[in-house]
Amino acid sequence: MSDGKQPGEPTARRMREEAEELELAARHASDPDERRRLTDEALRIRERIERESGPEGATMDPM
Repeated sequence: MSDGKQPGEPTARRMREEAEELELAARHASDPDERRRLTDEALRIRERIERESGPEGATMDPM
């Protein structure tokens, strides 16, 4: 692969989508502990994106 990424390495875009799905699930969770767990996992994913791609990689908004 010429882009230098390892096979199976998640892209920032896919990771953002996963974080958004977790945040949506958290909004719909009735159990406070489950809501917190989902929100925390989404935050960890966004922090990883920021570490790997810089601050502009963690958000979908290009502005």
